[in-house]
Amino acid sequence: MSTSQLNRSLGLRLVVVIVIGNIIGSGVYKKVAPMTDALHSSGWILICWVLAGIISLFGALCNAEVAGLLADTGGEYIYYQKIYNKFFAFLFGWSLFAVIQTAAISALAYVFAESLNSIIHLPEILPSLTSINIFGAFYPFADLNVKLIAIILIIILTWINTKGIKTGAGVSMTILLLVFGSIFTIIAFGLTSNAADLSRIQLSTDNNSSVTVSTVFTAMLAAFWAYQGWASVGYVGGEIKDAKRNLPKGIVIGIFVIIVLYLLVNTTYLSLLSVPQLEDIFKAGNKIAAIEAVRSFWGNGGALFISILILITTLGCCNATILASCRPYFAMAKEGLFFKKVAKLNDKQAPANSLLYQCVWACVLVLSGTFDQLTDMIIFAVFIYYGATTLGVFILRKKMPDAPRPYKVWGYPIVPAIVVIFCVILIINTVFSRPREAAIGAALMFTGVPMYFWFSRKKKA
Repeated sequence: MSTSQLNRSLGLRLVVVIVIGNIIGSGVYKKVAPMTDALHSSGWILICWVLAGIISLFGALCNAEVAGLLADTGGEYIYYQKIYNKFFAFLFGWSLFAVIQTAAISALAYVFAESLNSIIHLPEILPSLTSINIFGAFYPFADLNVKLIAIILIIILTWINTKGIKTGAGVSMTILLLVFGSIFTIIAFGLTSNAADLSRIQLSTDNNSSVTVSTVFTAMLAAFWAYQGWASVGYVGGEIKDAKRNLPKGIVIGIFVIIVLYLLVNTTYLSLLSVPQLEDIFKAGNKIAAIEAVRSFWGNGGALFISILILITTLGCCNATILASCRPYFAMAKEGLFFKKVAKLNDKQAPANSLLYQCVWACVLVLSGTFDQLTDMIIFAVFIYYGATTLGVFILRKKMPDAPRPYKVWGYPIVPAIVVIFCVILIINTVFSRPREAAIGAALMFTGVPMYFWFSRKKKA
């Protein structure tokens, strides 16, 4: 029997699991190399990981105030209705579906498939069609063996999440425990191995170049993909016990854990590999820094171990993203602003139709692009809304000054002002540095304008 009401079954522990599970993906293994290419300094790389973590934490603190005040299923979709209006809220929800969350699912599944291919070398499929393209930007048949594995993964994880949120969250917790155990094994054995040398970590650059504000900002952009995803827990606000307290706590605890983990694991990488080695890894394009770091003290067996760990990590993050991301579409459909079938729950009280629509579009996006193309579109789009949520802290303080707030952002008004300014700079930088990806992301977002009026007319009919 299907219903339209979600159960509040998630306690603080599972909230923290969903926060961390949505964050830890490919970035913890891949992003130290591009950061090295930008900075040429191991010491500054660690500083940038901390700075990016602080900005993410500031954003999380701002989000936590809004979430504590307005917590419900749908996350920012519900928040924006109170802060701005239904049109802006719909545009956000449509952006999640068109690019932000579905592209995140696609990118994570793509990295999973790439890692699997590096271990077992999947046979090529239809190699004669690889040059076929759409508008010179999309090559659907390129790396088709990898893309098909990514699509199969998305379908399997979607099916698992139709079994209910506790099943999906339980899978995330199991995977997360494996990931944490493995990463801390790397940290412990890596830092104590004969190959480790902490004196490699220095503020000086390897080529006598200077570290500028611009290079620091560029390096932080790489780190932000690794921190991306913490806000997704807000999408399941209607399924969290005592959400107005547990949601803010879960966000802040999760971010703190991630900052500490990233600092430790990147210290390990930088103690094992020199700056020139990391620069060479980046230029090679087909190598992952984490694999080469573990290879330095465990040999080829260690490289296989870390490759399997990347498989498990991206599997967990992809599952957590699928679990959380379908909830805003359910909230929109209940209000008549999305496809009608999405408002129904299955007998496990999971939004199965929402999961299905999300699955289909995520699979299309897998065929459309590469990992880097997808992540560039995501970062451009998501920081527009991070800025909008943070600006909402100021607006709600004016609109609802006497409303009970289980949590108030620390450092108000300076902390939210820093986040808003940073988001504006990041958006402008992306337009100039990645114009194609910014244009594609914006185009997908703004398809929501005609869709809003179409759904609105259907609702009145």
